[in-house]
Amino acid sequence: MTERRSADRDYILGTHDDEIARLGLQHRVWRPRASDAWRRAGFTAGQTLLDVGCGPGFATIDLAEIVGDEGKVVAVDRSRRFLDALEAAARRRGIGHIATHEVDLDEGALPNVSADGAWVRWVFAFVTRPRELLGRIAARLKPGGVLVVHEYADYGTWRCAPRSAVLDRFVDVVMESWRDDGGEPDIGLDLPVWLGELGLEARSLRPIVDAIRPADYAWQWPKSFIEVGIRRLVTLGRMNATSAAETAAAFATLESSPHALMITPLVLEILAVKR
Repeated sequence: MTERRSADRDYILGTHDDEIARLGLQHRVWRPRASDAWRRAGFTAGQTLLDVGCGPGFATIDLAEIVGDEGKVVAVDRSRRFLDALEAAARRRGIGHIATHEVDLDEGALPNVSADGAWVRWVFAFVTRPRELLGRIAARLKPGGVLVVHEYADYGTWRCAPRSAVLDRFVDVVMESWRDDGGEPDIGLDLPVWLGELGLEARSLRPIVDAIRPADYAWQWPKSFIEVGIRRLVTLGRMNATSAAETAAAFATLESSPHALMITPLVLEILAVKR
């Protein structure tokens, strides 16, 4: 589902303005859960935190506000365009304690830092060697440092009511294309095993799945993914114009139903401490 190996090292859904806006919406929906996880991890003022796969940096900015001017956030992503967006946002806010690094997370070395904590959201699922990446992150944590992860563990829980074979097929195509490119949409099932092997101890494991209605703010998260995802799948040749129109129509019908319900993809939240 990604053009990871293209010349511009593009992100799974692109790095264009519409996708940056979608990622901003996604972060706003998920910010309360991210903030709660960071609080329980002990992220606080004066620390050095590593944001792996930071994208355009919506979480990075929040983390920078937590650590304050005496702390530092080291933000890593493979997209130069996303890092440019983060740097521009930091300048607008007068934040000078974010260091950005352009790194291919499949192969590149992470910045040589000694971090008090690390944050990774929906990154392991998209790289080709996730266990190696986890090991590289662990190596950058201090003893006692805390890794916080939000990662899909059962993407197939994404279902709707009234049932829709068209929307079920959309989810299937997303997962198929993801795996065809070397990713794994259910990578959260593997991470707890690897943690122990790599010197990390899971302090907390929490499944996150919601049942949402069209009036719920969280509905905007899957809605925006479907809108951008349809266009992207067409661009990648994974969906033709007819299927795209059918999928868009099926979602519009769902959203207009007075009894519509959506079950979100299951995310596993992990808090792990380096021994």
